[in-house]
Amino acid sequence: MLNFAGSPKRLCDGFSRRDLMQVGGLGMMGLSLSQFLRLQSGQAAESTTSTDGFGRAKHCILIHLVGAPPQHETFDPKPDAPAEIQGELKAISSALAGVEICEGLPQTAQMLDRMTVVRSLTHDLPFHHVTYSMSGIPTQPKVEADPNDRNLWPSIGSVVDYLDQQRAPVGVDEIPRHIAMPYVMYSKCQFRPLGGPYGGFLGNKFDPIWTDFTARGTREVAKSLSKEGCDFFDPFAGIRPEDRFEVAGPTRPLEGVTPQRIGLRRALMEQFDQIQRTVEGQKRILTMDRFQDLAWSLLSSNKMSVALDIQKEAVPVRERYGMNLFGQSLLAARRMLEAGGRFITVFWDAYGHFTAGWDTHYNHYPRLKEYLLPVFDQSFTALIEDLEQRGMLDETLVLCISEHGRTPKINSSVPGAGREHWSQVYSGILAGGGIARGRVVGKSDKIGAEVAQMPVSPKDLLATSFHLLGIDPHMLIPDQLGRPLPISGPGVTRHELIG
Repeated sequence: MLNFAGSPKRLCDGFSRRDLMQVGGLGMMGLSLSQFLRLQSGQAAESTTSTDGFGRAKHCILIHLVGAPPQHETFDPKPDAPAEIQGELKAISSALAGVEICEGLPQTAQMLDRMTVVRSLTHDLPFHHVTYSMSGIPTQPKVEADPNDRNLWPSIGSVVDYLDQQRAPVGVDEIPRHIAMPYVMYSKCQFRPLGGPYGGFLGNKFDPIWTDFTARGTREVAKSLSKEGCDFFDPFAGIRPEDRFEVAGPTRPLEGVTPQRIGLRRALMEQFDQIQRTVEGQKRILTMDRFQDLAWSLLSSNKMSVALDIQKEAVPVRERYGMNLFGQSLLAARRMLEAGGRFITVFWDAYGHFTAGWDTHYNHYPRLKEYLLPVFDQSFTALIEDLEQRGMLDETLVLCISEHGRTPKINSSVPGAGREHWSQVYSGILAGGGIARGRVVGKSDKIGAEVAQMPVSPKDLLATSFHLLGIDPHMLIPDQLGRPLPISGPGVTRHELIG
C-alpha cells in the first residue's frame, strides 16, 4: 500500500490508470516499468508480514565506508579460490558455525553471532555514487553530482528528518535529528564535494548538520592511487587524545557570548525582520524559520557540543574504540544518540589527496593490513559492544555499507596490488534495531564475482531500514515540482534481514 506523506489519500493494490496520470506517470517518477512492477510485487508480499519488526529501531547509525571495501578481504572470503582471487589474506572461523570471514577482522569474527552479514548486495553502477547507495533514486545519478542539485533524491537521513518534522512541525530539538560526521564529505581531499548525504529535492533545510574535524593525522599511510597523491598522515589511522570535534559552519557557538545575550539578539533580530517576513511568501517564511530555530538552538544550548566532547569519556572507553578518527566518530555518534539524536551518519571518508579511504586501486594489501582492517575491526566491534552493554542496541539500527565492492581478480601489476570497482556482488554488515542476530543473507559464486542466491539491492536495505524505523518504506514524498515519489525507490523490505 502506497501513501502520501502529509495526505490522507492511500493507494491500494498499486496505481490505477487514473492514479498514474495524477502522479505524472512512471517516467516522471523515475521508475522503469520493471522497477514499478517489482515495487508492487514487493508490497503485495509484505502485506501479510508488514508488522514484522516494524518500528523496532528508535535511532540509526549509518556507517558508510567511502571508496568501497573488498568483499574478499572482509565478509566473503574465498579460501578455495585461486591465489589471484583470494589473495594474501586468509579466512578464519567465526562465532557462527561454518561461517568464515577475513583474518583481518578477528574481533568482528568473534561477535558475528550478534550481526547479520549480507553477501549478495548488487547493482549496475560501479562508481562512487554515494547518492545511489544512500537514497531511493532508481536511475544513475550524475557521476560528479553537485550536493546542491535538487534533481537528486534525498538521503535516508534527510527523509527521516523530513517525515519526523511532518509529524511534529512545531519546535526544534536541542540535538538535530539528522547529523553527519566527521566532516563535510569530500571536503578534505583533492576532490570536490559530491552529492549524496543531502536533502536533494526536499531542499537544503533537510541537509544534515555536519560536524568538523581539523586536526592532522598522527600516522603516515600509503597512497591509494599510483599516479596521483603521495603517502600522507591520515587521521583515520590515528589522532591525538586532545583532538576535538566541532559543529561545522556558522552554527558553531560563539566564544564569550552568553545565552542571555543570544536571547536579546534574537529578540532584536525578530523585530527587525518582521516587515521582511510579511513581504516574503509563507513557504519562504517557514523555510527560514526552520533554519533560524535550528541555529538559535545550537547557539543557545550546549547539548550538542557536550555530546561531541569525547574527552568526557573514560580513557579505557576511548581506547577501546581506537584513537583514530573512525573510532572516535563512532563514540561521538553513540553520545549524540544518548543526547537525543535520531539519525547519525559516520563516513570513513577520503582524506589528504584524490579519493583514498577504501578505494584500494593501489597498495591494496599494505593499506588493508596496516590500518584499514585493524581500525575497522576494533572500532566497529567497540560500537556494537558498547551499545549492547548500555542497553541501546535493540533500539539502535546499525548499518555498515559502501558504494559497491571490488573486483574478484587482483591487479598484481601495481605496487601492493589492487582491486578495481565491482558492483555485481559485494557485502555489508548490519546489527541492532530489529536486525537478525547471527545470520548470513545471500550468497556469491565461488569466486565472489556474481550473486548466486538471493540478490539484495541497496534500495532494499533502505526500505528495510525505513520499516525498522517505523516508517512505511513505500511512503510517497513530493519532489520540487510536487510529484510524489517513493522514499525507497524500487526497494522492498527484506524480511530475511529481520529477527
